[in-house]
Amino acid sequence: MLKNNEIKPIVITKDIFGKRKKRIGRGFSINELKEAGIKLDEARKMGIYIDFRRKSKHIENIEKLKELIKSKK
Repeated sequence: MLKNNEIKPIVITKDIFGKRKKRIGRGFSINELKEAGIKLDEARKMGIYIDFRRKSKHIENIEKLKELIKSKK
């Protein structure tokens, strides 16, 4: 079973040379939450961090959120 503190979003960033790298992000984007079927108020009640600055959605993050929903039910 997954805990909220174990769920961290993965973000793809570029370094100064233009290479892409993955790192742990601040929170999940609104698009990722919508794709997983979680409303904003539900996410806050569940303790999921939301990053309003992010606009992207990554499949890895959506799968993590769906796993969390299944473990909560």
